[in-house]
Amino acid sequence: MNLGEILIHKKAITPEQLKAANEQCAPTDRLDRVLVRMGYCSEASVLDALGELYHFDVVDLSGDNVPVNVELLRKMPSKLVHRAKLIPLDRVNGSMRVATPDPFQIYAFDELRMLSGLEVKPVLAKESEINEIIKKFFGVGGDTISQLVEEEGLEVVSDVNESSGDLAQMAEDASVIKLVNEIILEAINERASDVHIEPYENDLKIRYRVDGVMRSTNVPPQIRQLQAAIISRIKILSNLNIAERRVPQDGSFKIRVHGREIDLRVSIIPMVFGEGVVLRILDKQAILLSLEDLGFDSEMLKQFQRVITQPHGILLVTGPTGSGKTTTLYAALNTIVSDEIKCLTVEDPVEYHLNGVNQVGVNLKAGLTFAKGMRAFLRHDPDVIMVGEIRDLETAETAVQASLTGHLVLSTLHTNDAPSATTRLLDMGVEPFLVASSVEAVLAQRLVRTICKHCREEYMPDKLEVPPDFNWNGEKLFRGRGCRECRNTGYAGRKGIFELMMLNDDLRELVLERASAGKIRNAAIKQGMVMLREDGWSKVRRGMTTISEVVQATKG
Repeated sequence: MNLGEILIHKKAITPEQLKAANEQCAPTDRLDRVLVRMGYCSEASVLDALGELYHFDVVDLSGDNVPVNVELLRKMPSKLVHRAKLIPLDRVNGSMRVATPDPFQIYAFDELRMLSGLEVKPVLAKESEINEIIKKFFGVGGDTISQLVEEEGLEVVSDVNESSGDLAQMAEDASVIKLVNEIILEAINERASDVHIEPYENDLKIRYRVDGVMRSTNVPPQIRQLQAAIISRIKILSNLNIAERRVPQDGSFKIRVHGREIDLRVSIIPMVFGEGVVLRILDKQAILLSLEDLGFDSEMLKQFQRVITQPHGILLVTGPTGSGKTTTLYAALNTIVSDEIKCLTVEDPVEYHLNGVNQVGVNLKAGLTFAKGMRAFLRHDPDVIMVGEIRDLETAETAVQASLTGHLVLSTLHTNDAPSATTRLLDMGVEPFLVASSVEAVLAQRLVRTICKHCREEYMPDKLEVPPDFNWNGEKLFRGRGCRECRNTGYAGRKGIFELMMLNDDLRELVLERASAGKIRNAAIKQGMVMLREDGWSKVRRGMTTISEVVQATKG
């Protein structure tokens, strides 16, 4: 039997799929790879069939206790590890078991046999699992860095003696370009929102922010020698001055990955041991969520939808930096935008482009502020106006006037909870009667990490870890055990927890009286407002997140 017949016998593919794959197979192609590429069968099915055909064992390298012989791995030539994808598993009586995704690498097996003096016994494993092991032991871009450091003629110049000409030449080296691409691609695959490149005296750290938490990534120690070339490459991409290393610089560039466009905002600041870089990854597809995806419960979602479909008034979304306020406003705009509605936004800066929405970026140098942008908007006959943030009295008063003249205004405010938003506007200097008559609702929010669906498990919490306001009845809760899919964190992705205060006549009366945030909060709770912690506890009981996440997000 050949490979195709074995796969048909195992019901991994149909005869029709085999025929189609054979027709697509170029002279340099291999049938097994074509079948996987066309989506007819999985890599695991192909490996099982190849193992049966050539009498090779198939091993699973996805677990946490992978039997890798680290000593042998470190001694193996870089090209055999990175290019031939060979991973030594164990050594017994003069022979070595080696994991490979490709049983046809005869020359690579022979080369390893000559170098090690051991008999090589190949076993099959998924290429994706082998890549994970290579990344774990050699770091991101390990092969590229090894080539760069070993290449003849590559001179690593000191920070003092660098000239912009040398840096430009190094930054345009194909291997440096590849290395920077690998760093960015790894961040995108890890779902990172930011890449931090941090120089220290004897080290260059690369860290990713994933789900709001900083996470170190494994990189080879030699990367410190390539610090200047990496930063110069990023400057060239961002159209920044590579010779300027004394003052902060900001820029941006755009890339295409996996068929989608991603914007990267770049911030570079001079530090003691070189320049530090932060890349903010703005994935347009990741931000354009529907309201249902954000984490609203059904009743609060109905209330929120009622607010954003009103013809006028102000909706404020509050919370600290990084709590997802902009994402919520974009989701709201996405819900209401249509050919019948004119939507205008003024933002600092415009991070994501929305179809059907007219967007303007703040330009302080040219004198275009939030307030001036809004006043200009009123002459553009809008129905909905979104202001990135209400920072001062002028912007607040302009927003109020816009709402009172028949426009729906969406904006953000930096307060810890929903009731504090009205008192904050009063503190800015807005008259109480204007706040009471214009603000329709305030949404406070935080982000909590959600439990990884691959390792989610039930457990009985200890009484000491349950806060008094949780009202725990001894029921089992959920947590993430930690697995390869979530990088052993137990979490994957984030959802919002919310507090929606709808202003009614009683609350408006309190605003007119300049009542404290505490009094307004107590009155709102009597009217049925669900507080942030309560919404968090509801998500804990439903198995979406954990107690520690809600406590962390709502403390203070």
